[in-house]
Amino acid sequence: MKQLLYILIITSVMVSCGTSSKVTTITNSDEVPVKIANDSLQYEIIIMDNGFNTYLHSIAKPKNYYSQQYYETKNKFYVTEWNIRAQNPLRYDDSIYSNKIDYDFNVDYGLDVNYKLYNYFKFVEYKYRQRF
Repeated sequence: MKQLLYILIITSVMVSCGTSSKVTTITNSDEVPVKIANDSLQYEIIIMDNGFNTYLHSIAKPKNYYSQQYYETKNKFYVTEWNIRAQNPLRYDDSIYSNKIDYDFNVDYGLDVNYKLYNYFKFVEYKYRQRF
């Protein structure tokens, strides 16, 4: 059976990045969503946060600037910190960290997925002035 991964992010809402087939539909974005897909693993991420597409094409470094291992290492840190913040809505802004990310550290998501996920975290730092 095919496994699908959907992440819908709208104005800083990031929902699952694991092997489950959770689907969350949230609307309220004028920007074209950024799709990340790894057909061999059958994962798909959809990021619909206003400004991310522009950030990805104008501010983010090129995909091959860092290695996949670099992105994976950084994503482990970012996902862990994100989940801590998502579980503490009284301490952290729950409009940014509204959902936990189910990112499986043992799955090879590929360069494209890790690159765009990493840059989403960098975008959150940039747009919302957050420090991880």
